[in-house]
Amino acid sequence: MRDRTNQDNNGRPYGGTSGGQVQPSRNGTTRWEQVLITRVGLDIPAGLPFDRWERAGYQLSGIADSSAWCLGDWLIYGKTHYADRYKLAVDAVALDYQTLRNYAWVARRFDSGRRRDRLSFQHHAEVAALPVEEQEKWLDRAVESMWSVKHLRAQLKGERTAGRGRAAGLLLPRIEVARARFQRWQAAAENSGADLDHWMVSMLDRAAAQTLDGHAGERQAGR
Repeated sequence: MRDRTNQDNNGRPYGGTSGGQVQPSRNGTTRWEQVLITRVGLDIPAGLPFDRWERAGYQLSGIADSSAWCLGDWLIYGKTHYADRYKLAVDAVALDYQTLRNYAWVARRFDSGRRRDRLSFQHHAEVAALPVEEQEKWLDRAVESMWSVKHLRAQLKGERTAGRGRAAGLLLPRIEVARARFQRWQAAAENSGADLDHWMVSMLDRAAAQTLDGHAGERQAGR
């Protein structure tokens, strides 16, 4: 478990025991005081006090963020050192490769020294496609102002809108797509809380960065 220095934006601990007892068991489950974690969910006893229920939420949030970073780092290491075998390991441990690639893409964009432990993994993912200087600016703002992921996304959207007014951009080529595909894109954009055009640009930026970073990593591994 993480130590007591890990706190959320309100100074409350997450990802650690926070005075509670963490008790691993022989069957792969873990107990936080009266809350039992299993591979298929939480076993929460009736009458659990609010403060213990709230504490479990902070701990789960910390674990989720830590897991995304760790899995991303794990895949990067495997691709670098075991280029001919790492996919076999991914299949063996039953992890979704595309999800791991997304984690790895964000992890590669931020070395451990630039990751803000007061922000979530998703905060970092929102700015991962930006140049390093812009990443630093937005993450600093998010920490200082205690922005949620939703608020950070809104601020980024406002900045892009203002930028379009300051400078004329190039128009993308017209591409014919099937109605079902277009509707699927619209649904994905709505679920992300973004306009379709902003969502498409963000996805293209992410795909370009992921492809370029992947090729750079492959060239480095081949040296």
